Amino acid sequence: MEPGETRQVLPQLRRGALEFCVLALLRSQPRYGFDLVRELSADELLTSEGTIYPLLSRLRREGLVTTTWQESDSGPPRRYYALTPAGHGALAGFVEEWRRFRDGVDRVLRLGTGEGTR
Repeated sequence: MEPGETRQVLPQLRRGALEFCVLALLRSQPRYGFDLVRELSADELLTSEGTIYPLLSRLRREGLVTTTWQESDSGPPRRYYALTPAGHGALAGFVEEWRRFRDGVDRVLRLGTGEGTR
């Protein structure tokens, strides 16, 4: 891998984990799209506002989130997204897989530093 190619790793990781980050943000309370954009952008998990709305539409079609319209004090009504039971299940499955994956990557990365195998 050339040095310039390593910059492509982060966007690939971001794309793979983004939908589960959205589900995680919806775990505790319903949120509207721009609120999700703001939260994900703060942690540099989202680089384009145009990414979130197609993702939310797909999650809705897959039955992982549901939507409701709510009046807003500062403008037109907002579409709020909430996790469905299927969404909770998908998130729980991802969390378990993510932990295994993360721990495996961390273990392999430590091997080259002499920190041991566990």
